[in-house]
Amino acid sequence: MGVDGRLRAIVELSQAMAAAPTAIESWRAAARGALEALGGSFGALSVWERDLGRLKVLVNAGARVGGEEEFPEDETYPVHEFPEIAEFLHERWAGGGGPQAWVETAAGPAFGGAGVSGRPGYNHQRVAALRRRGRGCCVVAPIVLHGRAWGELYVARPPEAPLFDVADADFATVIASVVAAGIAQTERLEEVRRLAFTDPLTGLANRRAVDARLDEAIERYREEGAVVSLVVCDLNGLKKVNDTQGHAVGDRLLERFATLLSVSGARLPGALVARLGGDEFCLLTVGPTSDEVLAVATELCERAAGLELGEGVACGIASTGDPIGEVRSARRLFRLADAAQYRAKAARAGGPVVAGRDGAVLRLADAPAPARPARDRRRFRDAPAPPGGGA
Repeated sequence: MGVDGRLRAIVELSQAMAAAPTAIESWRAAARGALEALGGSFGALSVWERDLGRLKVLVNAGARVGGEEEFPEDETYPVHEFPEIAEFLHERWAGGGGPQAWVETAAGPAFGGAGVSGRPGYNHQRVAALRRRGRGCCVVAPIVLHGRAWGELYVARPPEAPLFDVADADFATVIASVVAAGIAQTERLEEVRRLAFTDPLTGLANRRAVDARLDEAIERYREEGAVVSLVVCDLNGLKKVNDTQGHAVGDRLLERFATLLSVSGARLPGALVARLGGDEFCLLTVGPTSDEVLAVATELCERAAGLELGEGVACGIASTGDPIGEVRSARRLFRLADAAQYRAKAARAGGPVVAGRDGAVLRLADAPAPARPARDRRRFRDAPAPPGGGA
């Protein structure tokens, strides 16, 4: 491949990673783009998990052999078997150099990492892997992110193909730097997405995340008949704590209840635990029966009553597994759960109130809208947010 071809390959790789909607797609674009740019038959991207002392393969692209999955769940290698990621790179950087790719062949070290180190068999694990998988040679390029070794890019060729040469190794080094830039951009976007759907105080999901997940859940209910349950919780006594002990103490109460809710939600597979805003929280499940959800909510009420701060919690439940009529929209389920929670609060109930098991809830949910005090921050999905209202 000439200079123009390599420049075009770099541009295509950059564009593919930038257009990837998720981190996984970005990793795949990196591996595929690298193997195509270097004329390889197989490419892989691995990350160095420093806390676990291992290289974890994120994606395998191209001609895979037995045991190689595109997105492996548990393909990992101890770093001590591939120490160049942790040792050789630092040796070069300490001398003022930068990260540089190297080449291995099925016959043994070629040049680069092993050759410069002067230690025969330095990368013998890679040589053995090439032979075991029927490949002729590979080029390995370290990926450096934020000044630290992040992982590596690996591209291999079959035995009948020409061996990678010095120019290929140099080009692989350039490709790795482009991949590093793409990974950095992906990480920034993932962080933005995470923040957009996360409550900053408690770390739970926020109202935006609930809205998106609930829409998907109702779609599954309509198409598959899946049981969808929504628990809406109002933390009692928060205003009193804020007024008498300060907002810092009130925040501790919110965080403590968020922990209780998270632990409770963990008993229901796939549950989404969220803070809607102010003193309101919710738990959304798809699959568990209404009785299973009720059992968890009942325990939650009991544990919340034992908190040293606040005055317990009012919980309302609406589930398509109960006789609540047809649920055509997410808004309808939210209205029912909120009405059940409102009744639990008004009755100072010690446990959850369940729509469909308490006839008053259905009447309350279907009542005209202006039934709440002006100070109440709650609102349904289609209502405009009042000034200073919840999320």
